[in-house]
Amino acid sequence: MLHYSVVFLVIALIAALFGFGGIAAGAVEIAKILFFIFAIMAIVSFVVGLVRKS
Repeated sequence: MLHYSVVFLVIALIAALFGFGGIAAGAVEIAKILFFIFAIMAIVSFVVGLVRKS
């Protein structure tokens, strides 16, 4: 999922470079959403791993 977040970020940067503001804004929003989902899943996985070891 982090991979897709980086892909959308790169797409946003390229779109912004060529002047496609709407596409860039949409790609940035998708990248943000995917990153936050990844971060939440990573934290939950870490906590579950700590609880199971105890």
